[in-house]
Amino acid sequence: MIKINYNSNQISIQGHSGYDVIGKDIVCASVSSIVITSINAIMRVDQYAISYEQAEGFIEIHILRHSTTVDLLIQNMMDLLKELETQYKKYLKII
Repeated sequence: MIKINYNSNQISIQGHSGYDVIGKDIVCASVSSIVITSINAIMRVDQYAISYEQAEGFIEIHILRHSTTVDLLIQNMMDLLKELETQYKKYLKII
């Protein structure tokens, strides 16, 4: 299961969904796509707004500077992840 912990200054995503084998797992691929696209968008708006660490099955985003646009992009990312959670409750949990 992928677990996502979210607060106003940090988002931690860890684990594998277990929906399918690594490389064919549509839930992991969806989470990765949503998160990486959001990180890239935030970095284009303000490269100093966030920092992040990434490893296999783990990504942690630190929100360093809030702005209307950065907060909107983060909220959009979380909304997309919540929608995914409603479709794949066994494989994704937002805390």
